[in-house]
Amino acid sequence: MRMLTRKSLLLSCLIFIYLITFLIKAEPDYPLHVCHNDSIYDSKYDTNLDVALSSLLVSDSGYGYFNSSAGQGADRANVICLCRGDVENNMCQSCFKDAVYRLRSACLNQTGGVLYYEFCLLKYSNAEILGTNDMKRDFFTSVDENTFPDKKQFNEILYPFMNKLRDKASAGSSLLKFAMDNTAGLGSDTLYGLPQCIPTLTEAQCNDCLEYAINQMSSCCDGRVGVVILMARCNIRYELYEFSINSAILPPPSSVRSSPGKKLSRRRIEPYVIIPTLSTIVIAFLWIFMVFKRKRTPVKEDNNVDISTIESLQYNFRTIKAATNDFSESNKLGEGGFGSVYRGNLLNGQEIAVKRLSNDSKQGETEFKNEVMLVAKLQHRNLVRFLGFSLEGTERLLVYELMPNASLDNFIFDPNKDALFDWNTRSRIIKGVDGGLLYLHEDSRLRIIHRDLKASNVLLDEEMNPKIADFGMARLFNHQETQGCTKRIVGTYGYMPPEYIMHGQFSVKSDVFSFGVLMLEIITGQKNQCFKIKERSEFLLSYAWKSWRDETASGMIDPVLIVESSSLQEIMRAIHIALLCVQNNVDERPTMASVLHMLNSPSLPLQLPYEPAFFITSSSTIASGSDHYNQRSCHSSGKDASISTIVAR
Repeated sequence: MRMLTRKSLLLSCLIFIYLITFLIKAEPDYPLHVCHNDSIYDSKYDTNLDVALSSLLVSDSGYGYFNSSAGQGADRANVICLCRGDVENNMCQSCFKDAVYRLRSACLNQTGGVLYYEFCLLKYSNAEILGTNDMKRDFFTSVDENTFPDKKQFNEILYPFMNKLRDKASAGSSLLKFAMDNTAGLGSDTLYGLPQCIPTLTEAQCNDCLEYAINQMSSCCDGRVGVVILMARCNIRYELYEFSINSAILPPPSSVRSSPGKKLSRRRIEPYVIIPTLSTIVIAFLWIFMVFKRKRTPVKEDNNVDISTIESLQYNFRTIKAATNDFSESNKLGEGGFGSVYRGNLLNGQEIAVKRLSNDSKQGETEFKNEVMLVAKLQHRNLVRFLGFSLEGTERLLVYELMPNASLDNFIFDPNKDALFDWNTRSRIIKGVDGGLLYLHEDSRLRIIHRDLKASNVLLDEEMNPKIADFGMARLFNHQETQGCTKRIVGTYGYMPPEYIMHGQFSVKSDVFSFGVLMLEIITGQKNQCFKIKERSEFLLSYAWKSWRDETASGMIDPVLIVESSSLQEIMRAIHIALLCVQNNVDERPTMASVLHMLNSPSLPLQLPYEPAFFITSSSTIASGSDHYNQRSCHSSGKDASISTIVAR
């Protein structure tokens, strides 16, 4: 009852915030859009436009500018997105995603369109996207309803100020042409200004565009208290209030006082004042309620996990013990450094896979429960589904869905089974694994670095769809972290990148490296540490690099694949992409989002790969830069540990 009351109160507060926000929401200045139909619209352009839009985030310049194209000739789709220079990355991406949806809906079956938001613009076209005609065709203004009584005196302050900002923005780099500043206005007013250009414009082009916009103020907006002029190539804005999202880039004014007799537009003020105020009141009320409740409810010592939130996932240990026939050897599916995996059958007939963690684990009960709660939140079609856990004494069990076709290595490395894998199946598995990693890296609530992606950790369902396993037991990092360092190296040699083996450094690019190795294994049907060619064995990455360099890479393709000309082209492209993933330099490796885009866009040009990590320079050593480590035997075996790393978003 207490839990129900708490949830009901929280829900009521959220509804209250939503209703208040809706009732007082001011008339929006944005979005504004215009559609262009410059030529006959066809399905090829539509497909290219979807590809260009879907890959736009991958093209991030790092400063809020995105530029992407897809297709050729008249069907080529060109897309740009520009966020205001003071907008944070998460707000920028949110603005972009909403703009894509709105513009595609508003300009359905049109070959071009532009949409302006408060914080970003989006434009697409089948023509050159930044033509000079954009300045007139895509011209928008938004003005304050109030006017200065003495326009001449105000203009004597405004135009020198905006021209100074114009020069500053035009002189910006090819990554950011943006300026923001303030100056003393009339009386006690403070004047705030902002110009911005598409960063790929030259200094002269940016200057011309901003000059054109500033000149328009005299005809459209003379003496107005606030003005916004938007064009696809550039935009300007001035106000009598601070509109910066990131105030750190805006110098503090010498004095900020209200201007008597000059009332700003109410529609500009309300969203910035009323909504935050009401939200603060509600949040304060919730905080007081939680403090009061905490004082009334005793806190359990040595347990910061509310077991009631995961109790529905907890199995009785005796139930799992019976389901696995007392963890019998006949039910064992595999073994690793983490412990053993067993097949099980519950009383309701459901088949399960049970991971029994090693008894020598130093993990405590609270830590284990925390990790279970994290794993339970991960849901993706290319991740093995987590069903629950069991905890009794030193026994710690993880329960997953059972994959009927076991793991990928049972097929691609078995000469009696790999013939069942045609290229379409292997390609689908590659893209599925990519999708699973992309979810772990970018789309889940948590940023997860797998650190042990390999063929045996990719399971297959009844339709041969891939499911990544062993992504669960993990460490939680600070919000700001995207990489880490460890003294305890765990994983599987051959799949681990050099920076991890030699220095303990890991990041999302570690998984990219492992994915590249896995791709080559899927294509060749051979293990990465004992690629057999004729009468000798070589390290797979070394052989792949030399074959690609010597233009003989077709000779490394699994001979059981019936290679048609179209399939051969796809496979050769996949080898190229895999080599990009296993490059020695971490920064040169693509992200999983980029890899998926390259796999799905056969016409997209690919960069040339550099020499991969662990390129064999002799028969006994594998080189990576100036460091070496002994090459393991093709027949070596051992208990390879699996561990993942989670970084909180």
